[in-house]
Amino acid sequence: MLPTPEDVKQYIAAGLACEHLAVEGDGQHFFATIVSEAFTGKRPIQRHQLVYAALGDRMKAEIHALSMKTLTPAEWRAA
Repeated sequence: MLPTPEDVKQYIAAGLACEHLAVEGDGQHFFATIVSEAFTGKRPIQRHQLVYAALGDRMKAEIHALSMKTLTPAEWRAA
């Protein structure tokens, strides 16, 4: 069974404290907007690695593709 955007949202939220989290997708390709204090001081690749760590093996097995916008709370408020 293909994961839903809500499934992916729950997977991320379970492994990463988020102030805002929105996921869209079609079961294989997903786009997430993720706002987390954990991103403060981190480069984009480091932010993505935190999200991939939260998803664990699901990135290999369930989720075909994930695009993401990763922001700190200050960046989110300024946007």
